[in-house]
Amino acid sequence: MDIDSKTIWVTGASSGIGMALCKQLAQRGARLVLSARRKETLAELAESLPGGIDRHWVVPLDLADADSLINMVQTQLGAIGPVHILINNGGISQRSLFVDTDLAVYRQLMEVNYLGTVAMTKAVLPAMIAQHEGMIVSISSVAGKVGSKLRTGYSGSKYAVVGFMDCLRAETAQHGIYCLTVCPGSIKTNIAVNALNGNGEAQNKDDESIINGMPVEQCAQEIIHAMIKDRDEIIIGKGISALAPTIKRFFPRLFNRISAGMEYR
Repeated sequence: MDIDSKTIWVTGASSGIGMALCKQLAQRGARLVLSARRKETLAELAESLPGGIDRHWVVPLDLADADSLINMVQTQLGAIGPVHILINNGGISQRSLFVDTDLAVYRQLMEVNYLGTVAMTKAVLPAMIAQHEGMIVSISSVAGKVGSKLRTGYSGSKYAVVGFMDCLRAETAQHGIYCLTVCPGSIKTNIAVNALNGNGEAQNKDDESIINGMPVEQCAQEIIHAMIKDRDEIIIGKGISALAPTIKRFFPRLFNRISAGMEYR
């Protein structure tokens, strides 16, 4: 799908992959709807993009409040007009053992990562079907393809996103809608710093794999390339984080032994 002059709604736009995508998409001529919880950061980002606040929209929202998202987004669409591409990027990670993790943490991860994605898609998809054009991009994770220690809740929510997108792709192909699932590995963002511990608080420390991961700008470039090429699914990363799904597919017992033997603390 072409990017130039398209209206693209991006969640999680205030940092990380979302912010990098917004900067690169705006350079390619897209009009952006910027969403996250931090209104001030979104406004600063909009002003910094080509065309500024006159070309782009700032729509603060909380993905954890999926029940109110659909009505709120549909109301905003009345002013914004047709959205050609939705990028479900907003999310949160986890770093804690299953036995040490409160059930509330699992609920929060599913609300934000999965139900937030479902609600945003529910809000914009009918108009895409009516115009017989559109693309849904959902940022899952390599953790949505393979499991590892300390990520039972995060991985479960990202597996759900992969399954949701597989089903949605089958249902919407006849309407000219493309569905791209993105599975990043270790990317240099604050995802680990902001990851929830067993009590639902940010762990406030980075992972070595993230520190040594792929630059976020390169990740954004690869996502945009996949969008232009109308890809169905891509895995992005370097080293073991990119190879893990392939190892798991062809050598599952080997992968499981490696995963069980790795130490993350």
